[in-house]
Amino acid sequence: MSAFLRPLGVEHPLVQAPMSGSNTPALVAAVSGAGGLGSLGAGYLEPQALLEQAAQIRAAIDRPFALNLFVLPDDFEVDEAQVDAARRRLDALMESEGLAVRTERPARWAPRFSDQLAALREARPAVASFAFGLLSTAQVRELQARNVRVVGTATSVAEARAWAERGADAICVQGAEAGGHRGTFLHAPEEALVGLFALLPLTVAAVDIPVFAAGGIMDGRGMVAAEVLGADASQLGTAFLACPESAAAEAWKRDLPQAADHRIGTIYSFSGRAARGLRNRYVAAMQPFAGELPPYPVLNALTAPLRRAAAAAGRGDLISEWCGQAAALVRPMPAAELVRMLMREYAAARCTPA
Repeated sequence: MSAFLRPLGVEHPLVQAPMSGSNTPALVAAVSGAGGLGSLGAGYLEPQALLEQAAQIRAAIDRPFALNLFVLPDDFEVDEAQVDAARRRLDALMESEGLAVRTERPARWAPRFSDQLAALREARPAVASFAFGLLSTAQVRELQARNVRVVGTATSVAEARAWAERGADAICVQGAEAGGHRGTFLHAPEEALVGLFALLPLTVAAVDIPVFAAGGIMDGRGMVAAEVLGADASQLGTAFLACPESAAAEAWKRDLPQAADHRIGTIYSFSGRAARGLRNRYVAAMQPFAGELPPYPVLNALTAPLRRAAAAAGRGDLISEWCGQAAALVRPMPAAELVRMLMREYAAARCTPA
């Protein structure tokens, strides 16, 4: 049993990944209520929305849950010429695809991280996890003083060590197979695409705090395999995308079971940051201009109207269909039922004779 999760009152060595933009308080509550650790991806939420959604989870369950944030600067330097060029290309694509909406310049490219962190401290989840960067040692200690345990995301051994040096309570290692945005912060993304079952034992040997395994795990067998290599718990995201509690677009959910492994890869053109998902019509259309697009979070904000309109129109081929490498193994069912199935598979795999 997980040395990290068990003292918190979490029954299973299972963490539902914090999938910002596609998970909901209902999904988090269902997973935590079934004995796992539900995680709310709050990276896109303004502080008040973060507090409101945390309150919704607490109203549904009296169980531990996690909140996740992206560690970003409060303000961003923007290349205006690059923004204008990207808007022209995106508007032209939307017109050619028959979508009536057009890009717009938002009042702010992303929520201010310092404000989000203040809201997270107020919300006091049992666990706070972070990606895209490092907290300061003082920030880690301030959370721990409020009985919030800190989990840092790492895509390399060096990143895991950096989090351990800051005083994190655990590390979530994100293998190359993991769906969604890469948490890389010390390297170029292409230099930190290490497979999970290589990265996991390397990290376990390098740090003396619990390590979670994330990337391509879709069933109980995968959880046991990660445990054999030293994982304290497994973090699954794509496995929960097709649940009815997930906020993923219906077209996205329909595409996952047919996702060919060779069509899943690292994509920059939706958000300006490396993320793993389906190479669809949008990705192909924007590929010739990939090097000219603005970085995260600017591009992520610019593509938001397109993604919303495409989702409403049932056009999965024009939205960011994030998923891990084994997406075709997804099983559409209520989240609590999926947790129970995963744990039955986990128990069976642990009992399998050599």
